[in-house]
Parts: sequence; C-alpha cells; structure tokens
Amino acid sequence: MFRNREIRRFAALLCALSAAFAAAGFALGPQAGWLVLAACAALSAAFFAFTRMRYRRIAALCDQIDAVLHHDDRLLVSESEEGELSILQSEIVKMTLRIREQNEALRREKGRLADSLADIAHQLRTPLTSSSLILTLVQSAEGEEERKALLRQAEELFMHMDSLITSLLRLSRLDAGIVTFHPKPVSVRELVDAALRPLLIPLELRGIDVQIDVPGDAVLTADALWLSEAIGNLLKNGMDSAGAGGRLAVACEENPIYTEITVRDSGPGFEAGELPRLFDRFYRGKGAGSLGYGIGLALCKTVVVRQGGTIQAKNHPQGGALFSIRFPK
Repeated sequence: MFRNREIRRFAALLCALSAAFAAAGFALGPQAGWLVLAACAALSAAFFAFTRMRYRRIAALCDQIDAVLHHDDRLLVSESEEGELSILQSEIVKMTLRIREQNEALRREKGRLADSLADIAHQLRTPLTSSSLILTLVQSAEGEEERKALLRQAEELFMHMDSLITSLLRLSRLDAGIVTFHPKPVSVRELVDAALRPLLIPLELRGIDVQIDVPGDAVLTADALWLSEAIGNLLKNGMDSAGAGGRLAVACEENPIYTEITVRDSGPGFEAGELPRLFDRFYRGKGAGSLGYGIGLALCKTVVVRQGGTIQAKNHPQGGALFSIRFPK
C-alpha cells in the first residue's frame, strides 16, 4: 500500500496535520493535547484500515484479471455492497464472461477451420488422384479414340476442381466480410432467367422439362448478381436430383409481407435425417451425385441470409424436393 506515492504523500500530510493540532492542543493543556493525539491516531488507523481493505479487494480483482489473461476458467464472484469497487467488480465479471465466450467461439471456429481444411484436402485429393491415373493411362492408350475419351474424363475432373475452388473462394470472401452487396429492386423473372442461362444446354441434354411460373411484375430487393447465382445453385441441385427426363418447377408468390421464390424437382426428395444438415458445408446427402462437393447449398444459404432473406428445404407433399427463398418487403 505504501508503495503508492499518493498514499505516502497523504500519510506525510496526515502526520504534519496531527503534529500541528497536537501542538495546538498541548498549548491549551496536556489533556487537550493527548486528546487530539488520540483522535488523530484513531482517525489515521481507521483510514489506513479502510484503505488496506480496499487494496485487498483491488488485488483480488487484479488476480481475477490475471487469471483471465492466462486462460484460467476461475471466476471470482463475491458478495459486495454498493460502491465503486462493486461496480468495477461487476464490470470485470461481465468482461470475463464476454472474453470466455469469445475464446470458446474462437476455439470452435478453429475446430471448424481444421475440419474444413481436411474436407477440402479430401475433396481435392480424389479428383487429383483420378486425373493422375487417367493421364498415366493416356500414355499407354492404344488408339486415338481411347486417348480422347481419357482426356475428356481428365478435363471434366479438372473442371469440377475449378468449380470447387471457385466456390470455396467465394465462401471465404463472404466469411471474411469483404463482399459488399448492392441491393436494389430487381425483377424476379430476370433473376430466374439469369440463373437458368448457364444450365440450358445440360437441361436439354438430360431432357428435363422446366416450368416457370413467375409473374412479370414480381420484384424483390437484393443483389442481382449474387442472388441469381444462389438460385442457379438450387436449379443445378434440382437438375441433378431430377435426373434424365425429370421436371423442374420455378415459381414466385408475393404478399404484403414477403416475396417467395420456390424451386421444386421431381427427384426422390430428402430423407428426414438429411434436412438439418442440408446446408452444412461439405455435406453430401445420399442422393448427391458422385461429383458433388456439398458447397453449392452452403453458398446459397450464405448469400441469401447475408442479404436479409431466409431459405428452407423440405419434401413436397406430392414428391420431390422443394426449396423456398423469402425476402421481406
């Protein structure tokens, strides 16, 4: 306590005042002098006892802060009367709980990052191994047609790897918060047409019938580029699920509260256990294609939610999967 310069100064001042008052008291009489000395000693003892108690409480608070800094899970909670130190202790407890929650969130995020890196390595290793094997077979291929077929397979694998890396980069940009959305009123029909355009040839080759029921005046507020890509992921997922000769239905409904876009396919739908994990990264349901990576739906959800919308997936009562995107008015 006396290492504090202010306490030393106050003690010196207190001694000087006590001596002055004692001298004045002895000037009046011995009894007055001793009474003044006793009163000064009692007041000094009370002050230093009170100050020492406060220093002990401050030391306890310092120990708590030090424990937090060293990742100790101890939390000092004691009953205190109202006062400045009680308020300070309450704020320190709040800070401790907040830091603990943040540390726990960071640990969970670190674990998710490690799992994601492992998943990425696994997802890339499979096509890389297949491509390496195909290129080895190309060297020993006997005919030109066989070599061309093997090269087409290798090219398809490289295209899927490029798609995976592109999707991961987009997800990482969204996670890092460096993507700035530019929401503005946009026609829903234009969004659907933009999402369908890259899939027209695959849909035609598979003989999939696409039905669009979108009013021409339907409008929602969102970033058109990102949302059209999200809808495109839903359409691609529905195309893979429907299979050759299947059907896709895209519809839009408006009410005073929200605008809803639905994508339905004629595939087998989802099993009950798949729905809670459907939008998890790298999760591939039992109906996923062999070349699926479980990235498209995760990217779709991130894009929609970051713009204030909601997305849900369920089985249609008449069969098939049904995705719905809602944006508030």
